[in-house]
Amino acid sequence: MLRKTLSFLLPGAALGLVLAAGSAAAQAPTAAPKPGGNPIIKTKYTADPAAMVQNGTVYLYTGHDVAPAPQERYEMHEWLCFSSKDMVNWTEHPSPLKVSDFAWAKDDAWASQVIARNGKFYWYAAVEHGTIHGKAIGVAVADNPTGPFKDARGSALITNDMTKAASISWDDIDPTVIIDKKGQAYLFWGNTACYYAKLKPNMTELDGPIQTVSGLPRFTEAPWIHEHNGWYYLSFATEFPEKIAYAMSRSIEGPWEYRGLLNEIAGNSNTNHQSIIDFKGKSYFIYHNGGMDVKGSSYRRSVCIDYLYYNKDGTLKRVQMTTEGVQAAK
Repeated sequence: MLRKTLSFLLPGAALGLVLAAGSAAAQAPTAAPKPGGNPIIKTKYTADPAAMVQNGTVYLYTGHDVAPAPQERYEMHEWLCFSSKDMVNWTEHPSPLKVSDFAWAKDDAWASQVIARNGKFYWYAAVEHGTIHGKAIGVAVADNPTGPFKDARGSALITNDMTKAASISWDDIDPTVIIDKKGQAYLFWGNTACYYAKLKPNMTELDGPIQTVSGLPRFTEAPWIHEHNGWYYLSFATEFPEKIAYAMSRSIEGPWEYRGLLNEIAGNSNTNHQSIIDFKGKSYFIYHNGGMDVKGSSYRRSVCIDYLYYNKDGTLKRVQMTTEGVQAAK
């Protein structure tokens, strides 16, 4: 989700890069607009989307931007959950997870992802650690997709002192998780360096060393791992302001072949964070922009959805970001 990160920026510098200052409104509209079009959620600011398909329903998990205008900073204390059976009409559920649910964490409900395994749902989330300097990744668990979730470990799964490929304190963010066809779970994450590690079947412990992904030029953050027709895809935010690029591999452990940009800078937002799913025969690219704020803001973002298309050779077509969004899936 950043917080920026290119090596030539100091830790706080990215937070000072803004596309607009002094927005006229501190809160999102409270009315219930007609569903459809982008952004898809028009009653709250949402960011860092992660979607999961379960039993004919899409569950969308997002961060919740609450920074009051004109303050230009990331302020996020909880995650939100929405569900839909058609990708257009979304139902909001009570917040199933807050930073305060991790007793060891201090603040910052940054990017996250939920995955199902053996009848339970595991939520990997980036936060600021309370006692170990830097960002950390926790894991929460629930018996159903809408929670409530609780800390599955009582401690962080990943802390900043475990990773050394980047010299910054915020490289342990933006977790994405996948279970391959053999049942092996993998966790990817990172900022300026992209890390990955195997997970044990219990989904709450690492199963081997932390490794670094190579072959991702100008990697910034926001990795997302998915599989389609025998190919693994590792998409990620690149440069700043961020675009989304991607790499492909026949093996989840690489080697990865860089294949170029997937989408351009998302309107009115310095950050770009994607989620990719298949649902009812179509593929979807879920992201955020700053379009719902009065003047646009990197700190009051909104989730959008557009279609994703594959070429015959497995490569991805460039995503066309639209205001119309997608049609109801049937």
